[in-house]
Amino acid sequence: MACLFCRIVAGEEPAQTVLEREEVVGFLDTRPVFKGHVLLVPRRHVDTLTELPDDLVVPLFGAARDVAGAVRTALGAQGSFVAMNNVVSQSVPHLHVHVVPRTKGDGLRGFFWPRTRYAGPEAADYAARLRAVLDPGS
Repeated sequence: MACLFCRIVAGEEPAQTVLEREEVVGFLDTRPVFKGHVLLVPRRHVDTLTELPDDLVVPLFGAARDVAGAVRTALGAQGSFVAMNNVVSQSVPHLHVHVVPRTKGDGLRGFFWPRTRYAGPEAADYAARLRAVLDPGS
């Protein structure tokens, strides 16, 4: 198996597992943003969110919700940062959800990428283009 996360799921690679469910496994990130940073992966290999089958949406995001609560209870975090990369910045090509414990003043400053603004009617144009794809009949 070439996929690191598939090998972890299969027990062929060591990991600090924190959650094992029928469709989802959670384990500590070996290079955490903060200690307690968990990666959640579907047991079945899926590359990106856009390829996630409907039958895995609730198990994966239900696990993310549960782990987000667990980092508060178990680690004393005040909250969490939940994120996912798709292709760009996705270091392992197996869909994974990051759940990072957060505490006010922890030093994490929002998103790591620059922000921009829409000029004039540009926002309406972007919104219309996305609506046309998401709901072509409207």
